[in-house]
Amino acid sequence: MEATINWQGQVQFEAQSGSGHSVILDGPEDLGGMNAGARPMELILMGLGGCASFDVVTILQKSRQEVTDCKTVISAERADAVPAVFSKIHLEFIVSGNSLKESQVKRAVELSAEKYCSASIMLSKAGVDITHSYKIV
Repeated sequence: MEATINWQGQVQFEAQSGSGHSVILDGPEDLGGMNAGARPMELILMGLGGCASFDVVTILQKSRQEVTDCKTVISAERADAVPAVFSKIHLEFIVSGNSLKESQVKRAVELSAEKYCSASIMLSKAGVDITHSYKIV
């Protein structure tokens, strides 16, 4: 796996994945940016959410659960000192579907957190307190 980061001027960068997809990163205006893209730390949260959501949906599908929607809301706290690392992250999975079994949703969230989500496990090993919850709607 690889990625390339190209400076676009001021504090804006274009990040390109090894698979050819691009994302613009930029800083806030008070730090010289134009607010034209996500912040790097926001991308970490988005990557974590994408990784965990992928796991939950695919585990539920393999369990023959009819998922019609999955939204993951992520909230995080950062340290007050530099470096302002994440200290706490909470992921809330809001899963919709037809006749979803709560036990299957709970199991999918647990399996993602404990076994499959590389991003979650990596951040946990770095000392981030990561918690999970779910709602079935």
